[in-house]
Amino acid sequence: MLEIVRTELKERSYDIFIGNNLDSEIKNFLGKKKYSDKVLIISDSNVFSLYGEKYENLFKDAGYKAKTYVVNPGEGAKSLEVAQKIYTKAIEENLDRKSLIIALGGGVVGDLAGFIAATYLRGVPFIQIPTSLLAAVDSSVGGKVAVNHELGKNLIGAFYQPDAVFIDVNLPKTLPEREIKTGCGEIVKYGVIQDADFFNYLEENADKILNLDNDVTTKIITTSVKIKADVVSKDEREGDLRRILNFGHTVGHAVEKETHFKAYNHGEAVAIGMVAAMKIGEKLNLIDERDTLRVENLLKKLQLPIKAENVTLDGIKKSMFHDKKTINGKINFVLPVKIGEVIVKNDIPEEIIDEAVKYVIK
Repeated sequence: MLEIVRTELKERSYDIFIGNNLDSEIKNFLGKKKYSDKVLIISDSNVFSLYGEKYENLFKDAGYKAKTYVVNPGEGAKSLEVAQKIYTKAIEENLDRKSLIIALGGGVVGDLAGFIAATYLRGVPFIQIPTSLLAAVDSSVGGKVAVNHELGKNLIGAFYQPDAVFIDVNLPKTLPEREIKTGCGEIVKYGVIQDADFFNYLEENADKILNLDNDVTTKIITTSVKIKADVVSKDEREGDLRRILNFGHTVGHAVEKETHFKAYNHGEAVAIGMVAAMKIGEKLNLIDERDTLRVENLLKKLQLPIKAENVTLDGIKKSMFHDKKTINGKINFVLPVKIGEVIVKNDIPEEIIDEAVKYVIK
């Protein structure tokens, strides 16, 4: 069954296609467009070894001259140095303003390819083909593209929407088990920020989620994407509402940075960050301790960490102040009012932040 979710952004609106084996949908989409005949596929070596030939052939069958640039897996690829090499490749291949960039991979590849598309020749079209559960429900939707700086994650980037997103539910089935779990971190986030019924569904189906049951996987991806697309449609550039998508990310990004992006995957760090945010909400009497325990228990069911190792309170706080969510020296926290509803606050007493961070340090 094919699901199509629309992201409504006036002239920048686009569709997100969700289903099993989307080759025909991709070809139909391309047939309606007037792109130049050259496409550049950006992927990483892990993904390319699995799917590179398949997608090169798909685009060739659709009448395109497909070229590929393969990066090393991991956050290290999201750098200006790697971007410079891809620009060189694009120039050498004579890509023009109607040439298509394809992001084939997880969140790192999606962010990097989107950043290239946003900046090469002041902007060329691109489509997202996420291959990880995390990218499918998070970074492939919404148009936030970026590379990292040594002082922080995603500090150099843009808002740049794809022309389409194709989420093949079959692709995450080749992922290592840990990658399935890391995608679950962002999925739990959607339940907490906007959909209590979805949170209940996750609690009831944790085992099926980890086993990538096809119907359950389609349901959780579609629901997550609908929530994100709805938020992005109402607030494309993170003016106010879109900030709720950062639930768990303030402490989560700091955990990633403190551990040099090696100890925790993004979804794992977000899981830890969500527990910290729940604890802050509890200390501010916004929510009951039972809500915190529900979130912790669901994360445990999905085999995600709720505490961080090899980090310090001072290190976490220093990293939070370098995060892009910090404005005028005040840290923005997305905090729960109840399961299914959150608010944004930046006037939290430092001692409460300290207590919450200490709570998630092992």
